[in-house]
Amino acid sequence: MGCAGFTCSKHSLCALNILYVMVSLLMIGIAAWGKWFGLVSSFQVVGGIIGVGVFLFFVALAGLIGAMKHHQVLLFFYMIILFMVFIVQFSVSSACLAVNREQQDHLLEVGWNNSESTQRDVEKSLNCCGFKHVDPNSMCDAACFPNSFCSPCADQIKEHAGDILRFVGGIGLFFSFTEVSHYSPDMPCVSVTYRRFVTSQDERYHSASL
Repeated sequence: MGCAGFTCSKHSLCALNILYVMVSLLMIGIAAWGKWFGLVSSFQVVGGIIGVGVFLFFVALAGLIGAMKHHQVLLFFYMIILFMVFIVQFSVSSACLAVNREQQDHLLEVGWNNSESTQRDVEKSLNCCGFKHVDPNSMCDAACFPNSFCSPCADQIKEHAGDILRFVGGIGLFFSFTEVSHYSPDMPCVSVTYRRFVTSQDERYHSASL
């Protein structure tokens, strides 16, 4: 009776982890595609996205195998990792939604100054040069630069930054609550099955010692 909840939520847990596997493969594929076709030149950005995708893939794979095989120890550690991911994801999502305009402008300027490769990507994509002003003596990959008709990138970036932060924060909160919704009903079963595993190991140890 203690594990009846696991039987009821097994299929939903498998479906959730299949979704996470698909999302992780999508992240890896998009990052590799962007790097291959030169859409993103920053190795740090591509490497970070691929790293998150690989981590999510293995976590989801562990949860999927644990749910299908009813592997006690694997499910136990999967729930611990899922809870830690929830804390980080919920914190980042809340921060994205709570950033005000002044903080947003400061973060954008700091990020702009810290990565020249990101600057080139933004200038090429938005067809602008510089952050707050255009320096005619600087290098710029925008198509407008040779004609000297470029505008600074700050206004265009700020125009979309708020929407992007709200979108990222909303998606992050959605996935955070899906993690909690599957974490809560499955945890009693994981606890019971883990205690059974520990008890069986103790019984084997005592039998061997006798």
